Amino acid sequence: MAYKKRNEVKYFDYKDFKTLQRFVNPYGAIETRKKTGLSAKQQRQLARAVKRARHLALLPFAVR
Repeated sequence: MAYKKRNEVKYFDYKDFKTLQRFVNPYGAIETRKKTGLSAKQQRQLARAVKRARHLALLPFAVR
């Protein structure tokens, strides 16, 4: 199954939780590079932004 490349995001801002939610699955885990279509550098930026947003309670850590 081929996923669409989502490279239209140039910079991940931890305050923009609507954009970050697109890369987080319903259980709160960050999607893999295979599913997101991001480069390694972009995936690291995404992970950093999601983790910062979680600490500021903009995103949940996990949904149970």
